[in-house]
Parts: sequence; structure tokens; C-alpha cells
Amino acid sequence: MSPPSLCAAPPRAGPPPPPLLRLRRRAASSVAASRAAAPSVSDDLVLRIAEQLEDAAPSSPLLDPLRSASALSLLTTPWPTRRSNEAFRFTDISYLRSLPISTPTRTPGLAPPPPSSDLESHVLFSDGRLVAASGAHVSALADMPPGHARDRAAAAVAASARFSHRDIFYDFNAVGASDVAVVYVPEWAKMADDPVHIMFAYSGSDGASLMMSNPRVLVIAEKGAEVAIVEEHFGAGEEDGGCYWANPVVDIIVEEGARVVHSYVQRQSPAAAHTKWTTVQQNTSSKYEFVEVSTGARLNRHNLHIQQLGPETETELSTFHLTSQNKQIHDLHSRLILDHPRGFSRQLHKLIACGTGNGIFDGNIQVNRYAQQTDAGQQTKCLLLSPKAVVNVKPNLQIIADDVKCTHGAAISGDLDPNELFYFQARGVDAKTATDALLFSFGAQVINRIPFKAVEKKALAQLKELLAVSRQNN
Repeated sequence: MSPPSLCAAPPRAGPPPPPLLRLRRRAASSVAASRAAAPSVSDDLVLRIAEQLEDAAPSSPLLDPLRSASALSLLTTPWPTRRSNEAFRFTDISYLRSLPISTPTRTPGLAPPPPSSDLESHVLFSDGRLVAASGAHVSALADMPPGHARDRAAAAVAASARFSHRDIFYDFNAVGASDVAVVYVPEWAKMADDPVHIMFAYSGSDGASLMMSNPRVLVIAEKGAEVAIVEEHFGAGEEDGGCYWANPVVDIIVEEGARVVHSYVQRQSPAAAHTKWTTVQQNTSSKYEFVEVSTGARLNRHNLHIQQLGPETETELSTFHLTSQNKQIHDLHSRLILDHPRGFSRQLHKLIACGTGNGIFDGNIQVNRYAQQTDAGQQTKCLLLSPKAVVNVKPNLQIIADDVKCTHGAAISGDLDPNELFYFQARGVDAKTATDALLFSFGAQVINRIPFKAVEKKALAQLKELLAVSRQNN
């Protein structure tokens, strides 16, 4: 397949605009302290982007603690490069610097309408702006009535300002988020069979800039509650997709004995950039089930951070990435931290790389001293369908506890299992049909774990289509 037509960067005239003066004034004492401790502050590009995001975001007292913390963090955060930052060693994000950054200016209602949801509880973001939140337990943070739920959500947003594993993308979102969509499930409420559909629609810019949007979602499942989340990211109203930068954050809190089922489908425009954070806090005897299917975007980076905060906690993660176009990058950086006894986790990562695609998996499972009798397993399987495709995998178990059962494995192959091909051919199935079936089943193993048939069916159909196109161009 030929590379996607990308937005051409216009020539830049004159010197760059001044750095983030307003951010400097708002945190002048912190800047002075950071300058004393470090030889320099962040580069001008980071500061200019942060200033644009801050200027475009409406005032919100509920978001001020988070915005202030991230604004201060950005003052000393350099732009990450493959040489300067180990977390980006294999991930080339220079595409994000190819065009000047812009923010959505039009009224969200004028954007091309995305597909409507068939589910009663749903949330809609259009170019990062929250335009709809419907359902018994769904609301915009700013619209929540005074009471326990609002106080709980506001406290959770403020607490996220202390997230120590943040990076530049997390901070950009905190500064630029216009509001927070809140899914609040009270104690013992059961919504696992009635999922909340969270849709993120992006329409791109005029091609002279990379339009950046920063939607943010908070999910709180109180003690004994159950909730299912179906999260979809897609380009809206364009055949070939737009040129934009989607930078969402989803924070999830799973309280004692609660269960969250989280399905995440990313099918962005082939010229888009998608940098996402998902953070999860799990308390005692809680369960978090996650299924990801990512096939879109020219640059796709997902940071998945999960912390078990109590004993007898269960975490199940399944992800499938497909690089079906040339120069496409799919990157999953996951971190699971276990601090308490009898924790359980399973992680399966699968990836198919075609053309000149690049796949990255950096999976870290940290079993700390008091996480005795932990049972943790991690496995990654990758297929390279082209001699120019690249895969970098780094499964990583850090074990300090001494009474644990932990396993991990990695398999990277340029060919399908000849025994499986022979099985098909011995039953009269030709080699091409057998290959197509095996490739499809490779991804379907993860997609079939999506517990909602409509979403699963759509993802399977897209997988089949993308595999057919990539096979024709390899």
C-alpha cells in the first residue's frame, strides 16, 4: 500500500512565537525553583503548545488543581525524543512536529455528525469537546448537581494532579481539557449488561495545521458496583480521514468488590496522531477486564497504567494492534503494579505488522515486596508480514516478592506455523485461503473477547478488510 497522503507542512516565516509567558507568571516561584535545580526549562515548542491549549480551554474551578499541576510540570518537561527518553526509544513521534498545532475553534454542533449510539447511556466528544452525556449515571463534571457524586468526582480529578508516572501527553491533556465526562456508578449498582458507549469523533483541520483535542473521561465504580464501558475513537464525516492529533485520557477507579469491563476500539484516520493515557486504580477484591483493538492512526501510542491497591485483585488485559499501512506506528506501553497479596493478572498482546509498519510493546509488571502469592502472566505474539516491517517488544517482570507464580513470553515470527497451513491444505483448502484464515483468527482471538456483539462484529469486519488490502500491497 502506498503511504497515506499527509498534510504538507507550510513554510514557516519569521522567528517562533514567544514561550509560555502566562504559564510562567502563574507559577513564577516554581519556575525560579526549577531553574535553580536544573540547567534549563522546557523547550519553546512544549511551552507554545501548552499556552495554546490553556488559552482555548474554558475556565473551570473543578479542573484548576489538575491544570495547575500539569502547567507547572510542563515548565521543566522537554520534548521526548528517541535519544533523550528511554520510553520513546523505538517510537518516532517527529510527526507531531511536522505541522504547527491548532485547537478546535468551531462550534462542536457544526462538526460532521458521527454515527449515533444504540445504547441508552452514552457520551459523545466532538473534536475534544463534550457535546452529549446521557444516562442515569453519566454526566459532565460541570453539570453534576451538588452532592456526594460530584464531590467524589471532583476529588478524583484533583487527586490525578499527583499522578507520578505522567508524561508530556498526560500534562497536555490536563491543561487543554475543556470538561470531564463522568461515569459514576454508586455502590452495588449493576450495569455490566447495559454498557456506557463513549464515542470520540474527530474531523481534522484544513491541512495547514495539526488540530489537537484533549477529551477526558473519569469512571468511578463504587463498592460492589459493576459497569461496562465501550470506548470508540474514529474520524467523522470524511472518506479518507483528517489530519489531527487526538490526545485523550481515561481515568478509572474500581473500588472494593467492584468490576469494570472496558472495551476500547481505535480506528482513527490514516493521517491522524493518537496519543492516549488510560489509568486504573483497583481496590480490594476488584476486577478490571480490558480489551483493546487498535488499527487506525499514522502514529498510535497508548500508555496503560494499572495499580492494584488491595489484596485479591484481578486484572485481565487483551490487546490487538494491526499496522496495515506504510510508516504506521503502533505502540503499547503498559505498566501493572502489584503491592498486595494474592493479586492475579493476565496480559495478552498480539500484533500484525505489514508493509513498513512499526510495532512496539513495552509491558512492565512490577510485583513488589508485599505482593506475596501473586499469580501474574504476560505473553506477546507478533507476526511480520513484510521484510521491511519492524517489531520491538520488551516484556518485563520485576519481582521483589519471593512467594509468587509469574511467567512471561515473547514470540515474533515472519511466517505462519507450517503445521497449521498443512492442516488446512490436507483438507483441500488452498494456501491463500488458509493464510487468510490464520491471519484473521490471529487477531480474532482478542476481538472475540469484546463482550458486546455489535462492537465485536464491526471490529471483525474491519480486520478482514484491512488484512485483504495489506495482503494485496505486500
